[in-house]
Amino acid sequence: MRKGELTRAAILEMALQLASRDGLEGLTIGLLADQMRMSKSGVFAHFGSREDLQLEVIKLYHANFEQEVFFPSLKEQRGLPRLQSMFLLWVNRVSVEIDSGCIYISGAVEYDDRPGELREQLSTMVTTWQQALRRATIQAIECGDLNADTDPDQLVFEMYGLILALHHDARFLKTPGSFDRAHSAFKRLMVNYGSKTTYPIKEHAVT
Repeated sequence: MRKGELTRAAILEMALQLASRDGLEGLTIGLLADQMRMSKSGVFAHFGSREDLQLEVIKLYHANFEQEVFFPSLKEQRGLPRLQSMFLLWVNRVSVEIDSGCIYISGAVEYDDRPGELREQLSTMVTTWQQALRRATIQAIECGDLNADTDPDQLVFEMYGLILALHHDARFLKTPGSFDRAHSAFKRLMVNYGSKTTYPIKEHAVT
């Protein structure tokens, strides 16, 4: 990478850290310039506007999410092994975000009633992930790992609900044992929707 590209990448990484901590609306060119020990004009040279910067931060967060959760899960066998991997790696990411925060969740709070490009991008990214979960669920049904009458949309809704509850209890309330509860709840979901050929749930430790 050239010097300009390296500088831009470093700015984006810092911007993601700040947005995760303070929210996308808390991300300002001035604050970012101070953290990077650059002038505001130096930051603006890489991003035309504050909104352009925010959009790039969203894209970086989504790319990181795919690299840590989605793509590794595709290496697993179709059916319950893949669906299970998607959820467990998702939980692993939450364990990291207890300190840093989740752009998807904080962004939903910030932009739920604010139309515009930022809201559209966030909505599209979350919907894309939900569709991936739905595809994995359908594959698990087709493989016979889940009951034939399983409603994919309902299962995805319940999985998403577990993650939201985990964020709330672990990050906001600091409730001990939140990750164990999330794992237990997921196991019950699989038993509830599972057929006789359900793939065994693998234990997965989260610190």
